[in-house]
Amino acid sequence: MSSPRRALIVIDVQNEYFEGGGLPIEYPPITDTLPNVTRAMDAARAAGVPVVVVQHHAPAGAPVFQADKHGGQLHPEVAGRAHDHLVTKSFPSVFTGTDFAAWLEAHGVNTLTIVGYMTHNCDASTAFEAMHRGLAIEFLADATGSLPYANAAGRASAEEIHRVFSVVLHSNFAAVASTADWIAAVARQEALPKDNVVASNQRGRQAA
Repeated sequence: MSSPRRALIVIDVQNEYFEGGGLPIEYPPITDTLPNVTRAMDAARAAGVPVVVVQHHAPAGAPVFQADKHGGQLHPEVAGRAHDHLVTKSFPSVFTGTDFAAWLEAHGVNTLTIVGYMTHNCDASTAFEAMHRGLAIEFLADATGSLPYANAAGRASAEEIHRVFSVVLHSNFAAVASTADWIAAVARQEALPKDNVVASNQRGRQAA
């Protein structure tokens, strides 16, 4: 198997997700995940892996992610680091309404490594679309995160959402790994393994 041609995709690491923002990430704790995001960025830079930084801008009047507000700005730890491309989006998937797909093709990228927020929204939608486009996906579970929800359909904690999406992603869509394991795989120029639906289901039935 040939070595993966990776790009690190840093999704929406914006002030909105931190203390004082409108959507504070809870699990894994953002005090753990942000250092892993920056570790991944630094490791990518050292290894020659291109870094794409993504910033979400909501329509005028939305309660969060206003381009001219503090919450809509990139976190300083990300804004202060070099990147190879900047994507500004207004939908969950990084692909929708942007030049992202064209940039990937122009740079020969076949593997996306996803870090940033939120696991269950922009990260997942980008991973799903990438898989349908024939790309390989890596999802760094300790450099991503979720927040809790409650609505007419029920209630879920941030831990439940992040854990369930990580399990589902690894079953078919992405290789889910830690930042440390990803950095080691980059150094070896090796792909990270993902699971499959049948094996994941069989293990789940045995554990029930």
